[in-house]
Amino acid sequence: MAATSQAVSLLLKAQKSLQKATSSASSGFSSWFSNSTTNYETTGDLFQQTGNQFKLEKRFKEAGDAFREEAKCREAMGDDARNEAASAWWNAAKAYKQGYPDLAVDALSHTITQFCATGKFRQAADREKEIAQIYVKELNDIKRGCESYDQAADWYDQEDSKATATSCRRDAADLYAELGDYTAAIDRYKKVAESYMDSPLTRFNVKEVWLRQGLCALAMGDFTQASNLLSYTRTIDPTFQTTREAKFLSTLTDAFSQGDVEMFTNALVEWDHISKLDNWKTGILLAAKQKLQADDGGDYR
Repeated sequence: MAATSQAVSLLLKAQKSLQKATSSASSGFSSWFSNSTTNYETTGDLFQQTGNQFKLEKRFKEAGDAFREEAKCREAMGDDARNEAASAWWNAAKAYKQGYPDLAVDALSHTITQFCATGKFRQAADREKEIAQIYVKELNDIKRGCESYDQAADWYDQEDSKATATSCRRDAADLYAELGDYTAAIDRYKKVAESYMDSPLTRFNVKEVWLRQGLCALAMGDFTQASNLLSYTRTIDPTFQTTREAKFLSTLTDAFSQGDVEMFTNALVEWDHISKLDNWKTGILLAAKQKLQADDGGDYR
């Protein structure tokens, strides 16, 4: 790409304007026609044009950098420009998502700061969910992904977006289980199950959540907790007892209580014959089987 591209020309113009705005702000000089706010507004507009042009040229790192500078200019304009600052940070994040996930997370965090300052928690939740997805899918930081899903769920709840909050908690629960933090996973599965039971439209999905909750208990070696879950479901949803999920969990729990590794293994084979075990279940069941083999049927409570 030639150094004389339109984006580079705009960038040089924006940088010159920034120097003028910074100098004006530091000196305190203003006139009837010009002040630091209008200077920063003009400069922000130039950086916005620069960012858009870099995107057209598919130079996404440079585009993100330009939008970042725009955002700083909007912030320098004061509280009245918070919406514009949030928009600029988000544009920076979208550019950085094209290969620069760590910078995208940073830009999204700044976006969230602006949204929270103006009480736009639904929008903040959307951006926090984006951060969670980047941590999990691109940065391989599952723990921080869990934390972001938790935060997003809390914000969705307070904005009465219950279904989206529940979705975030379920994602967090699955990830906590993958990390081996079964207590955290069970806590979130309980909240997800309660949410599913509140609506006829989602009650059907609760059987999978109860199964995952029970498997996490077994992965901890706590067959008593898994057994208590089965007893609990009988009182609030008797139909669950007729499902494959309930029968599978019941057999696994019995295997634990009897210290019967063969019974446990046969149950896995039978389930896998009808429905292939996915990677998540395979990992949790392996952890549970190791617990069973290690103690040979002792008291896991």
